[in-house]
Amino acid sequence: MPYEIIEKLKKEIAGYQDDTKFEHVGVVTEVGDGIAKISGLSKALSQELLNIEAKSGDVSAIAFNLEENFIGAVILGDAQKVKVGDRVKQTGKVVSIKVGSEMLGRVVDPLGNPLDNKGVIFNDPEKAKDYPLERRAPDVVSRESVNTPVHTGIKAVDAMIPIGRGQRELIIGDRQTGKTAIALDTILNQGQDAEGRPSFAKASEGRRQMVCIYVAIGQKNSKVAKIVKTLEEKGALAYTIVVSAPASSPASVQYLAPFAGCAIGEYFMDQGQDALVVYDDLSKHADSYRQLSLLLRRPPGREAYPGDIFYLHARLLERAAKMDKGHGGGSLTALPIIETQLGDVSAYVPTNVISITDGQIYLESDLFYKGLRPAINAGLSVSRVGSSAQTKAMKKVSGKLRLDLAQFRELQAFVQFASDLDENTKKQIARGQRLTEILKQVDNAPIPFEKQVLTIYMATNGYLDDVKVDEVRAVSDRIIDNIEKLHGDILKKIRVSNQIDDETEEKLKSSLEELKGV
Repeated sequence: MPYEIIEKLKKEIAGYQDDTKFEHVGVVTEVGDGIAKISGLSKALSQELLNIEAKSGDVSAIAFNLEENFIGAVILGDAQKVKVGDRVKQTGKVVSIKVGSEMLGRVVDPLGNPLDNKGVIFNDPEKAKDYPLERRAPDVVSRESVNTPVHTGIKAVDAMIPIGRGQRELIIGDRQTGKTAIALDTILNQGQDAEGRPSFAKASEGRRQMVCIYVAIGQKNSKVAKIVKTLEEKGALAYTIVVSAPASSPASVQYLAPFAGCAIGEYFMDQGQDALVVYDDLSKHADSYRQLSLLLRRPPGREAYPGDIFYLHARLLERAAKMDKGHGGGSLTALPIIETQLGDVSAYVPTNVISITDGQIYLESDLFYKGLRPAINAGLSVSRVGSSAQTKAMKKVSGKLRLDLAQFRELQAFVQFASDLDENTKKQIARGQRLTEILKQVDNAPIPFEKQVLTIYMATNGYLDDVKVDEVRAVSDRIIDNIEKLHGDILKKIRVSNQIDDETEEKLKSSLEELKGV
């Protein structure tokens, strides 16, 4: 009898299969201000998505600080639901967003949830792609040099501070100096690629329409609503995606917003298309990151920002690229916006972002209040890509513009003594005043590239020298309207060929002489 029992036990032991699955489970030990301290998850990875099993429903969090005995996590959902003692599990994933062309025309939060009351974004979520918010920037070998312009529709920018597809151009200045207006005009101008030009959907060579992503970080809801309304009225919302993390949202959501916008842009870049992403603004993004870091007990550094604030923006902006043909030929252009305090560009965050980007458009309060809009300081603004991002036509007419304006700025101090100056100096001052005047432009009215070229050609070649300064814009607009009606082939040829050849220039000169007195 005992022998049989032993044999049975041996068989049971031999056939035993352990179905028990072990998993790492953590516990919330401290919670407050949208931050949770979690003990027990020794295998968690940095930036990993965690799932907190709260009593009133699961809440997501990101593993931010990996300490020896605990994890500092940033809560993404409703922090009020999380209590001490709640269980926490790893997901094995990083934070990601569902992306696809169905997002065009929609307003979303940084996690991809719709905010515009237009229903679900993806009818078939299985077809949408998951893109991680944090992703390695393309390597040097897979990129090519920036060589195609992003036409902003703003004369001063396209002529003197050209932006190329794949570039990172900083827009910097005090509050209320027109920073968002420049970004908005650039988005609106991408809709000018009508009239026989290929759409972005074809991803063909030549001038392609760009997909635009506007990221609002810490902005008022009313401002975002106004921007969305403007885009809708101008027909630009069809090719634009708005990512909104308003001032009322938690710091964690504001922190994720630019990375979400970048991930959406990367999706279109990977499809071989051109994308433009506006980060409005990275000063508030830096503030939200500082808030999270200080709550997580990270040591404060200069101006109380954590030491890795540079790396935060560097890894975001480095993802902007112009890919070579072997990697799809797409591009992602970044227009970060930074707000300065009383024009102090030497502060910590502005200097950080200036050193990461490929140039900056500097807007000055004094110029803005004098009525020069856009209030671009041509001396401090620069594009490190330069004429590589200009068409041949713009390059031909704008070289002279920069020189004439530079000479005018040197002589501007002598304007008050105009009666004592020699004739040549008077002419240079008069030319500079007229150039300054034609570079003025109203908001939300971007000008097609070929009309910009004509305007600058007229001003730099003396066709407006005998026109009164306060009438320069009206006269130049009237001449261009007449050229469009009577000599439309000139504009069409410049638009199609992107250059002014000798034949076109001769036609242009004769039509300007003919129309000047009209």
